Amino acid sequence: MKLTTRRVAQTSLRLPTLGFGAAPLGGLFDAVDEAQAAEALTNALADGMSYVDTAPFYGFGRSERRVGDQLRGQTYQLSTKVGRLLAPGALPDSAAMGWPDALPFHPVYDYSYDGIMRSFEDSLQRLGLDRIDILYVHDIGEMTHGAENHGHFKDLATSGYRALDELRSSGRVKAIGLGVNETEACLAALEIGDWDVFLLAGRYTLLEQGPLDDLFPKCAAKSISVVVGGPFNSGILVGGDTWNYGAAPEHILQRVRDLSDVCLGFDVPLPAAALQFPLGHDVVCSVIPGLRNPKELADTTDWVTRTIPEEFWQDLRNRDLLHPDAPVPTSAPFFEATS
Repeated sequence: MKLTTRRVAQTSLRLPTLGFGAAPLGGLFDAVDEAQAAEALTNALADGMSYVDTAPFYGFGRSERRVGDQLRGQTYQLSTKVGRLLAPGALPDSAAMGWPDALPFHPVYDYSYDGIMRSFEDSLQRLGLDRIDILYVHDIGEMTHGAENHGHFKDLATSGYRALDELRSSGRVKAIGLGVNETEACLAALEIGDWDVFLLAGRYTLLEQGPLDDLFPKCAAKSISVVVGGPFNSGILVGGDTWNYGAAPEHILQRVRDLSDVCLGFDVPLPAAALQFPLGHDVVCSVIPGLRNPKELADTTDWVTRTIPEEFWQDLRNRDLLHPDAPVPTSAPFFEATS
């Protein structure tokens, strides 16, 4: 068995259908032991999970440093992000921002041409690598910026996009896109440029499928691929109690209970269904759960090998637990047989 790959539309880049989200390696919500981080990523690469996504924001540089150390000399596909520069000086509230083990830097938003070019060069230095395959604009949108988003988006539209396009045209990156938690930012971005791929975290999952009504049809029409991040909705679909990085409200908890009841009836682990579901859609080229240690990796590789019967998905649809137009995956969507 080996992982299937899917092409990022309009490019020559192919990604394994299961990738490695490296935000946890930056110490998201809790510090990660260096040896555990290295073992998790080394084992993932050995399992064929050669696509790794990171960002300067993750641990204020810690994730990029850890990722680069493990990818150096290996076969890989790598994405990182622009939109935040890292300036020297630790923040007193970095733990409150989700990074209790951050490096002594602080993020500064900059979506301009110069800011994006500098961010790209800085990432290469932190990674210790000479190649980045995909460059995402990180956290543009009102979810992050509120009323200030108008100014940031204007910087991207009038200046920053030109930097991304130049990096792609020159071959320094193979693809450009957005890395965000909201469909609205992607829809707005469609009006200002020609994108290859969107990394959409938490918005197309077993729990919510809103992009089927707006974003995905437009992506299909424009030949834009989607990488699905946050397939567990920040923990609620893998036994946690957080959704959207905060406490889950009661209506979300009830929906998860309903999903769990169906899973129990078919002896399907809820995380297995959550991981496999997004690959039913043709625009989705990869699913990248965030992983922090070998145990989480082992659980993930077990879940993606589970066979889920067609009747399971139909039962979810019959109970109004799936969008009526949601395509569902065939058996073992992550793997293909080898002779």
